[in-house]
Amino acid sequence: MKKTFITHSLEETQKFAKDWLASLPFESDEATIVGLYGNLGSGKTTFTQSVAKELGIHSSVTSPTFVIEKLYETNHSHFARLIHIDAYRLESGRELQTLNFEDLVDNPNNLIIIEWPENIKEILPENHLKILCEFVDENSRKFEVQ
Repeated sequence: MKKTFITHSLEETQKFAKDWLASLPFESDEATIVGLYGNLGSGKTTFTQSVAKELGIHSSVTSPTFVIEKLYETNHSHFARLIHIDAYRLESGRELQTLNFEDLVDNPNNLIIIEWPENIKEILPENHLKILCEFVDENSRKFEVQ
């Protein structure tokens, strides 16, 4: 079932992220993997920053374009770590194996958010959560949760 949300400000994106996080099921034996699909400027990093804030992460969250992956410890009751991956520069999922991606996936207390997941689609579970992000105008973004 698809749900669409349009936000018109950072505050609305933060509320959307808070509500989305609260809606996640926590009964899993693996990490929760979220693919953020969308072009540059479509709100992927802002959404991730908003989720990080809800998880109690106080450090600056930026897109890990050049380092590929950043790990953050959280204050959340279920998710102990947020793993933020930017696959923009990757050509295949095999490149994530050097970062112990399988071990990260095996931990049900990890929330893994991946920007540009289409670049590593061959290693993503078919049932990963998908959010399509779209630039609407200077202040507005559209998020379609699938």
